[in-house]
Amino acid sequence: MLAEIRIESLGAIKAADAEFDRGLTVLTGETGTGKTMVVTGLHLLGGARADADRVRSGATRAVVEGRFSTVEVDDALAARVDAMLAEAGADRDDDGSIIAMRSVNRDGPSRAALGGRSVPAKTLGGFTTELLTLHGQNDQLRLMRPEQQRAALDRYAEAAAPLDRYRRARADWRAARRDLIERTGKARELAQEADRLRFALTEIDAVAPEPGEDDALVADIRRLSELDALREAAATARAALSGDPEDPGPAGAAAAIATARAALEGTDEPVLAGLGVQLGEALAVVGEAGREIGDYLAGLPSDNSTLETKLARQAELRSLTRKYAADIDGVLAWAADARGRLAGMDVSEEALTALRSRVGELGARLATAAVALTKARTRAATGLAVAVTEELSGLAMSDAEFTVTVSALGPAPDDPAPLTLPSGEPVQAGPDGVDLVEFGFTAHRGNTVLPLAKSASGGELSRVMLALEVVLAVSTAGTTMVFDEVDAGVGGRAAVQIGRRLARLARTHQVIVVTHLPQVAAYADTHLVVTAAGGGASVVRRLDAEERVAELARMLAGLSDSDTGRAHARELLEAAQSER
Repeated sequence: MLAEIRIESLGAIKAADAEFDRGLTVLTGETGTGKTMVVTGLHLLGGARADADRVRSGATRAVVEGRFSTVEVDDALAARVDAMLAEAGADRDDDGSIIAMRSVNRDGPSRAALGGRSVPAKTLGGFTTELLTLHGQNDQLRLMRPEQQRAALDRYAEAAAPLDRYRRARADWRAARRDLIERTGKARELAQEADRLRFALTEIDAVAPEPGEDDALVADIRRLSELDALREAAATARAALSGDPEDPGPAGAAAAIATARAALEGTDEPVLAGLGVQLGEALAVVGEAGREIGDYLAGLPSDNSTLETKLARQAELRSLTRKYAADIDGVLAWAADARGRLAGMDVSEEALTALRSRVGELGARLATAAVALTKARTRAATGLAVAVTEELSGLAMSDAEFTVTVSALGPAPDDPAPLTLPSGEPVQAGPDGVDLVEFGFTAHRGNTVLPLAKSASGGELSRVMLALEVVLAVSTAGTTMVFDEVDAGVGGRAAVQIGRRLARLARTHQVIVVTHLPQVAAYADTHLVVTAAGGGASVVRRLDAEERVAELARMLAGLSDSDTGRAHARELLEAAQSER
């Protein structure tokens, strides 16, 4: 439920706070005081478009802040709210409530926050939509749309499960059908592409490159290109260290160090003996270096054939990097991707036959799900029509008739392969089923029932929407419902009946109503009034018992200070409260 709302610099409201209780709360006030700004603020919390013109003159931004409680909602809704808060990184307040905020800047983007975290307006709207249902004149107009009528019937039918099964079956069917159409329509192009991929993979496999092989070859070729210089340098170094094995002439450094060590170690002088030990260590290092240089010389090719082999291999690799990628690692990655594409490019008749069979199986599964969804809607349509008609009778429209029809969506003109139901009927498999749901209405039973959009006046449409909400209220118990002048265009006995229905709805919901009718306001548990505070600003106040009587008297005939007006208002209030 909505526990509190705070508004700053929005329209006529400079700064206002309003606290809301359970049950029915009405909001009244003179025209122009800004009572609809409360609903506008709730629309902003619901993610509505931020209009800079709504910012109060002289202010740089408008701010709306709402505090929500989930204490009385059912477990499923509470779980969804907790999941949204976790995803947004939002936190509950110390008392378990959630604070939602929206600011509208005169010059710049709007801001949204949830549980102390900045979030996109869409995320904020997703949260508030779970807890808050707004009904205004625009919402009544949306009720005329087929998709809104279908959604209302689905709520009554509790069709979420069959609708979900249908949507999942439809997604699988569409994906397989799209694949079949693509493969059939582009068979020649796909076959040519497959040939090109096979040729390229054959060429790459014939060369059989190894990861990083091109870089390793560059290093090898650079070394082999300097073979004579490398051999000469290594031979000179080995001769200097160990002597030339082919020349018995001068000994190398190792022999000289060995002679020096022997001379020092032959004395009894400790200092010279210690130096002899050091020369022994140096002799070991020189000997090891000489052996390694010898191994290096032994490993050098004796001719240029190895270099030619390496150059030839480099040419093979370059033939691949010119065609497929900048380096060999890239060529190998391209080949892996090409193998994957080729595996999914089977355009043989056997593959197409198998895919056609798959599409047929998925189509049959989708048709079964569509039929189940249609049955659920058709069964519920009669019950919804009867229930709404009964509610309209209670809203001073005893002669009215409300109908719900469910008919098949014909195939679209540009659909080459519509879904075929088990009955053999071709239909359009829309995202929400194969059904067209239409609400019908007539104010006088016996007259032709016409579509709701063509037959209901503004006042009648308001009562139809209220009747629907009363009937559908079970599915949203514990949430907040806001009605902005749902009683527009009605009066007298119909207004009393609307007040009764709103009070009845408030038994399971928190209901907030912006109204100009005293007959409705009299049924409220809490009465808030928006009044001018001077300087073009408005404030929101909660009325006590006597102030309520005065406000109802004003609403009745503008006679808030008249004894007669007050008496009439008190009588109206007592009569309404006695029915609660």
